[in-house]
Amino acid sequence: MTTVYAAMRDAFLTIDPDEERCVESLTDHDGVCVAASSDAPDRVLCGTADAGLHRSEDGGRSFERVGDATLGSEHVTSAAVSPHDPEEVWVGTEPSAVYRSLDGGDSWERREGITDLPSEPEWYFPPRPDTHHVRWIELDPHEPGRLYVGIELGALIISDDAGETWRERPEGSRRDNHSLATHSDTPGRVYSAAGDGYAESTDGGESWTRPQKGLEHRYCWSVAPDPGDPDTVLLSSASGARTAHTAGTAESYVYRRTERNGRWERLEGLPTGEGVLRAELESAGSGAFYAVNNRGLYRTDDVGDSWERIDVDWEAYTERAPWGLAVVF
Repeated sequence: MTTVYAAMRDAFLTIDPDEERCVESLTDHDGVCVAASSDAPDRVLCGTADAGLHRSEDGGRSFERVGDATLGSEHVTSAAVSPHDPEEVWVGTEPSAVYRSLDGGDSWERREGITDLPSEPEWYFPPRPDTHHVRWIELDPHEPGRLYVGIELGALIISDDAGETWRERPEGSRRDNHSLATHSDTPGRVYSAAGDGYAESTDGGESWTRPQKGLEHRYCWSVAPDPGDPDTVLLSSASGARTAHTAGTAESYVYRRTERNGRWERLEGLPTGEGVLRAELESAGSGAFYAVNNRGLYRTDDVGDSWERIDVDWEAYTERAPWGLAVVF
């Protein structure tokens, strides 16, 4: 059974794409991130912009707030579940801080040191320039203890020892990382969708290249590699923040790059272009992906050659950008 979780402003959605059912929860809060694992599919974490971190143990039907006595912010901006142990979960906040739990979210410890990095005085978030936040946490599936953290806006930072120590801004990395991805079958592969363009690494984040050929819109938002082919990548992007996130000026696209053609190509078959807010993307097996935007939830089983809309009611969300997507099996 496949379940899709989507964090929206004013709602959290639990969707059964096979039965085309959607259950709405957390309608009093603004969801900004979601994390779940197929190793513990009924546990879901949702970070909010206004009420901290919420956890479900029943597949999104009900939630409880967790970590409010420990997490130092009401604004939880990123969440991740370890690929090595589903009891190990991580969250990031605004102002920028990183926390780890080893018991599924019952208790939390702050991993110190990120704001001691030399570049921290240069970090800022343009809509609120007096602050910044942890936009993404990605845990390496091949190297336990290694994690990649995107600060919006300012740096990519990496730890090799579960947050005991940190290093920043490796060669070629982006400054405005919106989402990061790794590849379960290919050690060293890391992918970044950033506000200042796309980047990827083949050496565990030590150095980065920036393949941009064919990518006409370089405010990149969500990235998802094909689990069956590390050289095939889907990417959502726009020309800038206003066309990515604002309904009245929206214009966004989904691109694909493969080793075969070596350049980015725009995908069709799902809504893109004028009026469409940037998509959240998530892989769902070899060749299979989900995409969610303000027009609905879509699935492809052929790496984006064709798309099928999941027939759930989307009328309430046509002016809202999704902020997180997770798929469990």
